[in-house]
Amino acid sequence: MADIETLNTTAAGLDAVSQRLGDGPSGPKPRPRLSARNIMLYGTLTVAALYYLLPLYVMVVTSLKGMPEIRLGNIFSPPMEITFEPWVKAWAEACTGLNCDGLSRGFWNSVRITVPSVIISIAIASVNGYALANWRFKGSELFFSILIIGAFIPYQVMIYPIVIILREIGIYGTLTGLVIVHSIFGMPILTLLFRNYFVSLPEELFKAARVDGAGFWQIFLKIMLPMSMPIFVVAMILQVTGIWNDFLFGVVFTRPDTYPMTVQLNNIVNSVQGVKEYNVNMAATILTGLVPLIVYFVSGRLFVRGIAAGAVKG
Repeated sequence: MADIETLNTTAAGLDAVSQRLGDGPSGPKPRPRLSARNIMLYGTLTVAALYYLLPLYVMVVTSLKGMPEIRLGNIFSPPMEITFEPWVKAWAEACTGLNCDGLSRGFWNSVRITVPSVIISIAIASVNGYALANWRFKGSELFFSILIIGAFIPYQVMIYPIVIILREIGIYGTLTGLVIVHSIFGMPILTLLFRNYFVSLPEELFKAARVDGAGFWQIFLKIMLPMSMPIFVVAMILQVTGIWNDFLFGVVFTRPDTYPMTVQLNNIVNSVQGVKEYNVNMAATILTGLVPLIVYFVSGRLFVRGIAAGAVKG
């Protein structure tokens, strides 16, 4: 009797399956890989990638050619004989004004400018954003509004007053003065980023810590800081890129012996003496842009996470 019931159940299951197969496949119809939508999407992405990669390709192949080969005029052809002499000259021998020691001096000047500027600006801005998000005080909204206005004031408006101030306190033309300038000008936008990120975090965590008796610095260092790695990466990338690539502040607030790398690159490329060495110029340009490129490649994924996790929320 049991065997008959089992056979009936199996037959009923087979009938149900055959009925489903007879009705045809269920679910959405699979899209073809070469649909008009995919062709348009990948075609647009390919054109955009070529638009940005083609100049980089020209720079790399030109920097690896000798001047006789460059004079042939075919900028897109790969080098027939690879030479690294332009890179050596750009780093250690090219004249950047009165000095002929290449970009090496400017590189270390840029490092001494960028590292403390990034650390100081991010440290202060993170505390500012945390206080504005979780420890509201009287006049906090006015303070925040002033910071936002400061983020959109053109730099050129403030250059001359800052020159006077730095001259009066005796640090004009020094790396210390430029570090202070970069730290101050990075403060408004970084405070906005940190404030918006901390606002997006669950408020219950802050309230629970307050109930447990935690103070301002305990909550910041033990709760908020470990949860804020993505936004710190966003702030670091923005600051490193902005400070390393800066030319205006570098040429205004420093002297020839303390010029950052971008100012020295300008002096090499725009030199009007002797033969125009395009291979050296291209090598110098790539050397100057290597640091931001490396930072983006290493931290790019965390940068996207930080933006998506609340960097532009409010």
